[in-house]
Amino acid sequence: MRKSLITAVLVTFALAGSTACATKKFVTEQVGGVNTKVDGLSKSVEENQQRTRQNEDKIAGVDSKAGAAAGAAGAAQTAANAAGTKADAANTAAGAAAAKAAEVEKNSRRLMFTVVLDESQGNFKLGDAKLPDAAKAKLDELMAKVKADPKNAYFEIEGYTDSTGTPELNKKLGQARADAVREYLYKQHQVPLFRMNIISFGEENPVGDNKTRDGRALNRRVVIKVLA
Repeated sequence: MRKSLITAVLVTFALAGSTACATKKFVTEQVGGVNTKVDGLSKSVEENQQRTRQNEDKIAGVDSKAGAAAGAAGAAQTAANAAGTKADAANTAAGAAAAKAAEVEKNSRRLMFTVVLDESQGNFKLGDAKLPDAAKAKLDELMAKVKADPKNAYFEIEGYTDSTGTPELNKKLGQARADAVREYLYKQHQVPLFRMNIISFGEENPVGDNKTRDGRALNRRVVIKVLA
């Protein structure tokens, strides 16, 4: 009986030792697996951090290039604005020089002929700017004289009206009559437009009495001055 009890005790200790070993092994295996996962996660985190740094570097590079491009665009716009300002100034100066040259040229010319298209040439009708046929014939005679002399002629064309209507409307009507003469000389006799200057005096400088029919007819006129 005693021998059997001892044997049972020994078996119990053996089993207990075996269980303890098994538990330790299990724990070791589990811890090892966890360590492996932790190592894997650590590596993944490091890789993500590395990729994040690389992306940040790329973003910084893009921002730098974008800033440089914006700076270059701003400089180009500034240069363009400066060039535009210089071009405007040059155009203004050129226009002023051309006007001054024209004025000098005009002042240096002498009067060659003066032709008045008035009552004697079948004058302009009341309120009308249409060039009468008799006036066209008078212009043809004028151009025959001009062509006999040097062609470097300059024409000043003045438009007038009677006092019928408002001063504003008469200014426009006088302009239209002077323009009709210029158009005829350009189309029929090829006089360059830059050699003709027109101006309207409207009802100013009357040569007849606006209170009479005949006087108003005389005032509806165009005066052409030829200078060379």
